[in-house]
Amino acid sequence: MSTEAPARATNLVDLLDQLVAPTEPTPISMVPETFGWWVVLALLACALAYGVWRYVLYRRRTAYRRVALRALAAAGQDAAALAAILRRTALAAYPRAEVAGLSGEAWLAFLDDTGGTRDFRHGPGAVLARAPYDGTAVAPPDVVAAAERWITRHRGTRAGGRL
Repeated sequence: MSTEAPARATNLVDLLDQLVAPTEPTPISMVPETFGWWVVLALLACALAYGVWRYVLYRRRTAYRRVALRALAAAGQDAAALAAILRRTALAAYPRAEVAGLSGEAWLAFLDDTGGTRDFRHGPGAVLARAPYDGTAVAPPDVVAAAERWITRHRGTRAGGRL
């Protein structure tokens, strides 16, 4: 038996020189390796395409509302212009046979019934029944607000009409 000990480094620098650098692992691929992930990716792409398609259809279906709201803002408090804008909007949203023949009290009742409000027949919107025939009628601000509410809230039976 030998009493000799193996040679040891006596300082820190010698110890650091004896270290061996670890080998780098192989890079991990970012491509999914299982079939299930490809299915999930395909379903996600289909869901995204469907969502975009539905959004485009919604924007087309409600384009007449945006046009009407811009025209309403441009009309100010001209009651005849407000009445014409509401008429064009109703013709875009409902069948012509249902809207075109309405006037007076029946027109105001139609606006109340389809808008879910009581702003026109028994409210300040009654001025709109005579506004097309009276060129000097000025609509109060609450009539403008009622027209804006009707444009945004009514539920049309047909979509994509033109103003």
